[in-house]
Amino acid sequence: MEAPKTVVILTRHDKDWASASDVLLEVYAYRVILVSSAKEALKTMTSIQVDLVVTDDDRFTTDGLDFLTEMRVSHPDIVRVYVASHSEGLSSKALSNAAIYQFLLKPINEIQLGLVVERALETRELARRHRLLSREFKISGDTLDFNERKSTIFRPESQRFEKLVHVSEQMVEVCDLARQAAPTDLPILIQGETGTGKELLVRAIHYNSLRRASPLMVQNCGGMSDEILQSELFGHKRGAFTGAISDRLGLFRAADGGTVFLDEISEVSPSFQVSLLRFLQEGEVKPLGSDKVLHCNVRIVAASNRPLKGLVARGLFRQDLYFRLKGFELEVPPLRERPNDIAPLTEFFAAKHADAMGKKILGISANVLEKLNNGDFPGNVRELENEIRRMVALAKDGEYLTTRDMSAALLAAAPRIRPEQGRGFLPEGVTLKDQVESLEKQIVSLALKRHRWNQSRTAGELGLSRVGLANKIKRYALDESSG
Repeated sequence: MEAPKTVVILTRHDKDWASASDVLLEVYAYRVILVSSAKEALKTMTSIQVDLVVTDDDRFTTDGLDFLTEMRVSHPDIVRVYVASHSEGLSSKALSNAAIYQFLLKPINEIQLGLVVERALETRELARRHRLLSREFKISGDTLDFNERKSTIFRPESQRFEKLVHVSEQMVEVCDLARQAAPTDLPILIQGETGTGKELLVRAIHYNSLRRASPLMVQNCGGMSDEILQSELFGHKRGAFTGAISDRLGLFRAADGGTVFLDEISEVSPSFQVSLLRFLQEGEVKPLGSDKVLHCNVRIVAASNRPLKGLVARGLFRQDLYFRLKGFELEVPPLRERPNDIAPLTEFFAAKHADAMGKKILGISANVLEKLNNGDFPGNVRELENEIRRMVALAKDGEYLTTRDMSAALLAAAPRIRPEQGRGFLPEGVTLKDQVESLEKQIVSLALKRHRWNQSRTAGELGLSRVGLANKIKRYALDESSG
């Protein structure tokens, strides 16, 4: 199912846009997000896939037009529409510099605006298809004189869940579940290694939820004392502790009606886990230094780069809190377990950073993609993006990204033998029965590890029932610490 197109309206007068927003939402089924500042608009465009931006200027101000002019460089793929209260003092040069699709005057006619937005997005889609066809014909007809193989690989378009680009079945499954979880109010627990894109997933969930018009607040819980964390989330009264020179609202109250993302939730102390559990159960907020208990309505999304189930088993994390947090549980696999995502991510990052640096990159050589597929990427998607950003910075304008721009570590990486490709299994034992069982043990163990010991997914991949998988785990004495 195709995601709805997103229209961001930058205005300081929400009431003036109520009727127009309703038309865009109800008649055209667009997702409409109202923001009141350029900073908020940029944050939204960083978090989710935005298709069109409308800015609204009052008399004697051109802040909205200035923002669209900056967007022409920073976000050239987003369509720009400008609304002003009058045309006096506006030069054709200023409008041309912003490269706007259409210029409208107040009062806003919602029918006219709806048609303008619809035609603008249709025009952008036609232009995109034209670029793809032109690029394909150009590359197939040109002779490239680099000293390395240059066959460009054309794939079906990658899928996106906002800013999460993917083609692998693992990520399709994660994003499909996230889409189903987004409209609910249940807490969500996201687990995965550092750099896999957990925060991007949180932002995608928030902006696809019914809470998208309210704030999304982010708090990293790692390396913070209980007092500071309590103050950040629950707030404090003036004089509650040394340095508390004024009242602090706290993120829970500041995000009332919205979402709070708690990153590195595995790092909070046992005593703070109690406070968090009570908030999840009752929605109660008691600021430090206050006797008054307040209530607020926020959705909690938590993330951890360590499996909480294992911490619960070792007594390091409260089981009742774990069950409260995992209304939905999402596991983002590391990049090395989804190598199919490397190529589309590389293309996405190359285009993104080429635009940011004002460079024209013709494409990516097949040798680059081959070398990238050999990398282990312990830093996951974040490490891949840093590599591509570096390559774009080193590449010359109007050329391809080639291996001459790659870091030495990736150039030296040997081709990896992936167990999932059917190699790397060494049978043990003397008899045929012993060797077959040893191979089965390795296959089951690797599948469990690949799915982070999610037995339902592992059983589905191997074509087993959950009972059948459980029997094999018991038979071969497999456990999570060894798997």
